Amino acid sequence: DIANASRPMTQQEFDTCRANGVNDIVELKVGYDGIVIAADRGAPDYQFRLPHLYLALGANVLRGGKFVPNPYTNWNEIGPGLPNNRILVYGPPPTSGTRDAFVELGIEASALTYPTARALRERDSDEFKQMTHPLRREGWIDSGENDNAIVQTLTKTPGSLGVFGYSFLEENGDKVKAMPIDGVAPTVATIAEGTYPLSRSIFIYVKKAHVGVTLGLQEFVTEFTSDAAAGRGGYLQSRGLIPLLPPEHEAVKAAARAMTSMSRPD
Repeated sequence: DIANASRPMTQQEFDTCRANGVNDIVELKVGYDGIVIAADRGAPDYQFRLPHLYLALGANVLRGGKFVPNPYTNWNEIGPGLPNNRILVYGPPPTSGTRDAFVELGIEASALTYPTARALRERDSDEFKQMTHPLRREGWIDSGENDNAIVQTLTKTPGSLGVFGYSFLEENGDKVKAMPIDGVAPTVATIAEGTYPLSRSIFIYVKKAHVGVTLGLQEFVTEFTSDAAAGRGGYLQSRGLIPLLPPEHEAVKAAARAMTSMSRPD
C-alpha cells in the first residue's frame, strides 16, 4: 500500500512499477531528516569541508588524478585545521538507509568536487559508483542499526566520530556535539532549508489503486500529512521528523486529499 523512502523515486524505479502494473503512484514529501557527524562534547572541533569526507572515508581516493587505495591515517593529513587525530568513524552498516543516504549525500557529493570523478560518472556511472561508494575497512566501523549505540561508543572512545540521524543528536545533546560542514551546522532550520549539506527529504509513496480497497488507507495518508502529525509541533516532530516549510506542507496536504498521481521523474 505504502513505501517509505529517504530520497525521490528514480526513473528506473518508476518504469519498473509501470512494467509490473503499478500505474498510479502518489508521491508525498512528508518532511526532512539530516545526517550528522558528531563527537563527544569534550572533543576538538572539526571544521569539515565537503571534500574531506570522501578523502577520509572512501576506500579509493584520488591522488594525482588517479584512484588509489586510501593512504590517510590522521585527519590533519586530509585538510588544514583538522586535528591530529586518527581517522576513526563509527556508522551504520550497508543494510541501513542512513548509510545509503550518507554515501550519496556525503561521499558521492564529496567525490564529485573533483573533475576526474565527474568525468568518470559522465563516462560510466556504474564504474563511478564502484570506485567512490565503498567505504574504507580501516577507519570506518560498521556499528549496527542502533544509533543510540553509536552515541554511547563516542563517549567511551576518545578521538572517534559517529554518523547518525539528527534526531539522535537532539536527544543526546548533553553527551555529543555535531561538526559543521562547509561552515553550516545541522539544525532544524538548516536541514529544512537544505543549506546543511547532509540534508535529505523523507517521502511516502502510495499505491493509488489500493485506495478504497485497503480499509483506512486514505484516512491514514490524510492523518500522516495533517498539521497534527507532520506539521510544525506535530507528534511526528517529537519522533525525529523535521517538518516541511509551511507552503510545502500545505501543498502536500492538498495532494494527499486529492491523491494526485505523480509524473515520471526527470
